[in-house]
Amino acid sequence: MSVTLHESGSGHPFLLLHGGAGPMSVAGFADRLAAARPARVLVPTHPGFNGTPRPDDLTDVPGLARLYAGLLEERGLTDVTVVGNSIGGWIAAEMAVLASPRVSSVIIVNGVGLEVPGHPVADFFSLSMDQLADLSYHEPDKFRMDPASLSEAQKALMAGNRPAIAQYAGSTMTDPTLAGRLAEVTVPVLVLWGQSDRIVDPAYGRAYAAAIPTATYQPLENTGHLPQIETPEQTLTAVWDFAAKHATGGPAGE
Repeated sequence: MSVTLHESGSGHPFLLLHGGAGPMSVAGFADRLAAARPARVLVPTHPGFNGTPRPDDLTDVPGLARLYAGLLEERGLTDVTVVGNSIGGWIAAEMAVLASPRVSSVIIVNGVGLEVPGHPVADFFSLSMDQLADLSYHEPDKFRMDPASLSEAQKALMAGNRPAIAQYAGSTMTDPTLAGRLAEVTVPVLVLWGQSDRIVDPAYGRAYAAAIPTATYQPLENTGHLPQIETPEQTLTAVWDFAAKHATGGPAGE
């Protein structure tokens, strides 16, 4: 199937996967990365988000991972760093499980998907926009969105994204079988975690890293659930350094 794709820059390839907030939540970071480093950044819109069609047989996160592994093959890309935030982090984790030879490293940024006893993912579907901001940011007032400022079209898109999130991630945004699959991962993984996140707390992030034999855990201070928005420079440095360290053709950009 065809995927809506935004591409920018040239150099080391990155597949940048958005979370439930949609592609706009990573678009600015993608452009920043492409401008600041020799990076080619691909940002797909998950089918069903932003009014895009979703095939009836594409129903879960592993299905999205297979779709994007196929996209890398279709485009002939190699030495790819997969970066995902929130639900995108879960897709990135599932791509690590697939062990595609086209992927040289995976970065999970405040991902969901893992079942961690005592540390549930916040109930996204019961939260207002204000409550979501309170849990998502270190400094919520800087990033709080006024619903009155949104156009009817924007509101419709956001409302339409919720069923897509529910379809892929379920009501709990976890999969009890994920941890078992993560134990088989062999590709280098960075678990990058905003320490002020209250959607998935830092203990959840450490459990994510502990579930993956090849993972490194790196905290991001003064940062919540969306590091690419709240502390983009700090996040960009961490992402680029890890990608460069594990690039199969030597340090990225050389």
